[in-house]
Amino acid sequence: MSILPVSFFNVFGWPTIVTRKPCIATIPALVLAAGASARLGRPKALLGLPGREGTLMASAVAQARLLTPEVRVVVGARYPRVRFRSGAQPSRWVVCRQWEEGMSASLKAGLRSFGPRPIGVYVLVVDQPLLDPAALQAFAERVRRNPGLPWAADYGGNPGVPAFIPRSLWGRVFGLEGDRGAGRLLSEWRAGLCDMPGVHDDVDTDEDWRRIRQQFNQTAPIARQFRR
Repeated sequence: MSILPVSFFNVFGWPTIVTRKPCIATIPALVLAAGASARLGRPKALLGLPGREGTLMASAVAQARLLTPEVRVVVGARYPRVRFRSGAQPSRWVVCRQWEEGMSASLKAGLRSFGPRPIGVYVLVVDQPLLDPAALQAFAERVRRNPGLPWAADYGGNPGVPAFIPRSLWGRVFGLEGDRGAGRLLSEWRAGLCDMPGVHDDVDTDEDWRRIRQQFNQTAPIARQFRR
């Protein structure tokens, strides 16, 4: 695993949270983007959103910056191509050499990139461009009020990403194997569930991408108004 620093710049101009309850520098975010996008047949991180919205990768970084200014992206397959063609500028790129082992390897690589300072971490994925910005900000507010508890998006009563994993539970994450994220652990930990429109709209196939592009065309004007 290697960590590559880059400069901070929000290409979307989305607002970032500036609060000290606790200091947001102690709660960074990880965007997981190391997979090969095998079902899609091309790197989903480089898919271009309609208009001037950039790529899925740039969108995911902008979403993460609604939660915190410290955003790291975990990459693996097709690196460094995804770095230089995505238009995204996270705080750091984390290269997962074991990306073929699945999502658990990406998550563990991301956690290992941090020193002792973070009290927890937000976890997002690269392919949910329709997440509601206001819901993300409400999610971050819940985390800041109760940073010792796990939090997750509500998938019909089950937890999923975006999620927040407090530092006290990171040890359990390192026991994960294969293409499994922390969903099962979040269920065991009884993570607090947060309503988050857009979580079901992820990109795995060309059919998904066509549907999401159409929805994005319908919602993008509203999102642009929000960001202003």
